[in-house]
Amino acid sequence: MEIVIWAGAALTLLGVLGLVWCIVLAMRARKSGLPDDQIKAQLQRVVAINLGALAVSALGLIAVIVGIILG
Repeated sequence: MEIVIWAGAALTLLGVLGLVWCIVLAMRARKSGLPDDQIKAQLQRVVAINLGALAVSALGLIAVIVGIILG
């Protein structure tokens, strides 16, 4: 079960890095000086990435919990 725990931790770390990347993308979009409609389009894309990163992080945490319970 140790493999499940470490794989879950890696997934969680990957998801957190994705969330940090979303923050970077959002800050770039806000400081780009583009018109509001283009900024809104970029931020909508960031929201989709954000949800994916959050899902990956949650799956990683679930894997860690399952590994701890079964281990």
